[in-house]
Amino acid sequence: MQGSNGHHHLNKVTFATLLVTMGIIYGDIGTSPLYVMKAIVGSMPISRELVLGGISCVFWTLTIQTTIKYVLLTLKADNKGEGGIFSLYSLIKNRKKKWLIIPAIIGGSTLIADGMITPPISVSSAIEGIEAVIPNIQTVPIVIAIISFLFFFQRFGTQTVGKFFGPVMFTWFFMLGTLGVSYIVKHPDVLLALSPTYAINLLIHYPSGFALLGAVFLCTTGAEALYSDLGHCGIKNIRISWIFVKITLVLNYLGQGAYLLENVGNNVTTNPFYGIMPSWFLIPGIIIATLAAIIASQALISGTFTLIGEAIRLNLYPKVQVKYPSDVKGQLFINNANNFLWLGCIFVVLYFKRSEHMEAAYGLSITITMLMTTLLLSFYLKKIRVNPILIGLFLSVYLIVEVGFFTANLLKFMHGGYVTIFLASVMILLMAVWYYAHLIKRGLVKTIKIDKFKQQLIDLSNDEGVPKYATNLVYLSGAERDDEAEFRIFYSILQKQPKRADIYWFVHIDVTDEPYTMEYKVIELAKDDIIKVSFRLGFRVQQRINVYLRNVINDLVKNNELSIATKYNALLREPNLAGDFKYIILEEVLSSDNALPFWEQLVMDMYINLKNFTAAPEKWFGLDTSLVDIEKVPLLIKPVREVRLKRLFEDTKESE
Repeated sequence: MQGSNGHHHLNKVTFATLLVTMGIIYGDIGTSPLYVMKAIVGSMPISRELVLGGISCVFWTLTIQTTIKYVLLTLKADNKGEGGIFSLYSLIKNRKKKWLIIPAIIGGSTLIADGMITPPISVSSAIEGIEAVIPNIQTVPIVIAIISFLFFFQRFGTQTVGKFFGPVMFTWFFMLGTLGVSYIVKHPDVLLALSPTYAINLLIHYPSGFALLGAVFLCTTGAEALYSDLGHCGIKNIRISWIFVKITLVLNYLGQGAYLLENVGNNVTTNPFYGIMPSWFLIPGIIIATLAAIIASQALISGTFTLIGEAIRLNLYPKVQVKYPSDVKGQLFINNANNFLWLGCIFVVLYFKRSEHMEAAYGLSITITMLMTTLLLSFYLKKIRVNPILIGLFLSVYLIVEVGFFTANLLKFMHGGYVTIFLASVMILLMAVWYYAHLIKRGLVKTIKIDKFKQQLIDLSNDEGVPKYATNLVYLSGAERDDEAEFRIFYSILQKQPKRADIYWFVHIDVTDEPYTMEYKVIELAKDDIIKVSFRLGFRVQQRINVYLRNVINDLVKNNELSIATKYNALLREPNLAGDFKYIILEEVLSSDNALPFWEQLVMDMYINLKNFTAAPEKWFGLDTSLVDIEKVPLLIKPVREVRLKRLFEDTKESE
């Protein structure tokens, strides 16, 4: 079992790979023309200054934030081909800077919260276009039906429909560019908006110009998802396809601007995205927009599953069950997360009802994610020894830009921004509790040298007076040293109930910072009696310990390193039978004999309660088809101080 990053194909650039990239990467940022210009102009009378300044802000935001920061700089921070804020954290984490987990948790949580607003706003913006044809149609039920179908379909995987994502998104971007050009030729002066002077003038001189940054920021919200999906397509495909995508986006924004310039002095109630569509193309345009919105939602849902899967491996999220509905690399399904996201999306649709109301909630949480990415990326640049002056320049520019966007979005807090902040806060609390509880446990687990009990285990294995518990007895151990295991394991074998076995296996799993590592090491502590196997598995590798251990045993037998000759007399004719496997999982329960400080007690209580919603240990470790015994072990972290009791003696004197 050897490690492999499995990303060599991602370096190839063909028309097919570019098409797939468009289908996977750009759903969120690609559907932003549906609502960005509508959000910028709002209900204000249209003015030339507002239109040209708004488009200028959009163009330079796409250039500075998306192109320079993410496409050119952040994509370089790949973890064996994988991207995303947790992969970035894995690249820079070390014992001296433990506090870096804080921006990682905050950034990951706000990105997940953002995943509950993108499907509603994208689908709602697309479906509301029907109102141009059927004015009084109720769009909310249609939006809820589409989103519910989308989440229901997740459990079956997206391998089949995924093949259509690329062509549909290519059609979408081609449509964006074509519609934009059709109006630019009518008002070519809109091209003046590409000058940064119009953006500066809007922010400084236009009434409430700075507040408009909250609406402008919506054009780049998908940039963080672009980085998270790096592992699906590769850096070259993303960079090359972005050239086409950005051109079509800018053309469409310019076209919408040209349409708005025709209405200077008026209040425009029509979404300018649909305003630039010819009437004969309205129905096909709405259909294509709806398909693009569905794909954008699908990409974000899949990205959220990936993000939560990474958080689980990094001990930042409870071990909920992860399923792999198809053989497509990186595709996974987490029922727990799927239900949570679906409920969040339905709540957003019912609460806000209209896409223009959702705009206030959209963007605030993702600005926080981008700030956290900027902070972590600066440490990555330091790690790869970039000139400190350049790092300082990078930090200065992007902290100013992103703090500006954050401040502008903060103005929308009372208009709906509190919704995503509340959802993000729930995720932050969950991750912080799980991580801190993990640290408390890891620091106080007692490990011991296996040699100390080696002879006792050998004697027990050969003691025919004790009923055989299993041929192969396997314990999952958290001890990192090759010659150690937890004391509670020996207590389980030798004292709680003597467990006789032919071979005692101690299996340790080390989750690496790399995504797809698959390696193992064997330490034979007593010939054919006591063996420790240490697996090194990437944080995106499913832990199927039963399959992996049998693979290891086959390798050992093949290399004549292990004899599995049966000790059952009736089976001597079959010397190569590995026999039965019994797995013992020791599960903690919080002991009542603890004297923890208030906050630690609160964290541990929350941790134990959260474990009730996690996957059963045998399912998590891929042992659900094996014989598994779960033994409860009291988790004694800080024992109560010695209690002094006064003994009372019975008065034996006979009363007179």
